[in-house]
Amino acid sequence: MRAVATIMLACAFLAGCNTVAGVGEDITGSARWAQQGLPGGY
Repeated sequence: MRAVATIMLACAFLAGCNTVAGVGEDITGSARWAQQGLPGGY
């Protein structure tokens, strides 16, 4: 059941960006968001 929910969430997330460039922008945005949470000002 958890795997199905994860797959559905991933599909919904990817449905918003239909191009490879859109997926790359989403990954970049996520990485920048995570980087802000790191200590040391990376």
